[in-house]
Amino acid sequence: MAKDNTYKIIRGALKEGRKSLLEHEAKEFLNAWGIPVPKNVIAPDAELAVAGANKIGYPVAIKVVSKDILHKTEAGGVRLGLKNEHEVKDVFNEMMFEISDHYPSAKIEGFLIERMADKGVEVIVGGIRDPHFGPAVMFGIGGIMVELIKDVSFRLMPVTKGECLEMIKEIKAYPLITGYRGSKPVNTDAIIDCLIKVGKIMDETDEIKEIEINPLIATSQGVIAVDVRIILT
Repeated sequence: MAKDNTYKIIRGALKEGRKSLLEHEAKEFLNAWGIPVPKNVIAPDAELAVAGANKIGYPVAIKVVSKDILHKTEAGGVRLGLKNEHEVKDVFNEMMFEISDHYPSAKIEGFLIERMADKGVEVIVGGIRDPHFGPAVMFGIGGIMVELIKDVSFRLMPVTKGECLEMIKEIKAYPLITGYRGSKPVNTDAIIDCLIKVGKIMDETDEIKEIEINPLIATSQGVIAVDVRIILT
């Protein structure tokens, strides 16, 4: 998708009265801006879920796509590490039953079938729009502990590559980035590139209030946006 066409995604969401993009929309948006995301397909039924998984390669994750379900994990709408056709088919049918049972009025757009990312350092990259100071970017250690640890740094836009490197070095968990206890150092240039691009999105897209990529998995090879949330104004 061309970058110019990403505004169609936002306009479509706003027209429907939504204040956020669905996950596959958010990833399509980021991908158009050059931020790597996992290979994925949307499947409405088990047969197409299996076909999609075979196409993108195993292992895969399955995530429910619905504007009516905000917390997918708690709703039983996320399953990870599925290794073959049988697991995909069985899990898909289980999820359909559980979600229909607990959320009978929820409109299901489909299911996101997504290639699992390689293991790496989980970081968070974000963009926010402050009513007084304007757009800013955020970096920190990511994953499920981000709210508890709050090891993050911020910069107002515009940011330079040098300032992005400073942001990375400021966090307490910086040793995880440089290589901890024999692990390989991650590709900081790829993190910097992601920060710059998120900043440009915030600068050029007034309709976006907040972007949160958590986790962005960083390895020695690069980065990939595994979970994304985009909030609209």
